[in-house]
Amino acid sequence: QVQLVESGGGLVQPGGSLRLSCATSGTIFSINTMGWHRQAPGKQRELVATMSSVGSTNYADSVKGRFTISRDNAKNTVSLQMNSLKPEDTAVYYCNYRAGALVSWGQGTQVTISA
Repeated sequence: QVQLVESGGGLVQPGGSLRLSCATSGTIFSINTMGWHRQAPGKQRELVATMSSVGSTNYADSVKGRFTISRDNAKNTVSLQMNSLKPEDTAVYYCNYRAGALVSWGQGTQVTISA
């Protein structure tokens, strides 16, 4: 089992930036996909961005051009740089790891965008 711990959430004003980080522990398979999902109150959890171990990325349309995902394969960490934040980005952000049928989730970190 893989354990994931997110950090970096908080409260920022619209137009601001935040950087989320996710640290892992446990057995990490070399071929995997790590990423971020989010869940706003009353809404379903949705994909934000993912990045495979070979560098392929996938972004939600709503964050393209504003968010950038990156990872350090040597440290098995994944980060999400979020710029030009909007109130609709407010949500709990979850780190995710997937290797074949094995899926792990972090506990989540709250991101609130408000003036």
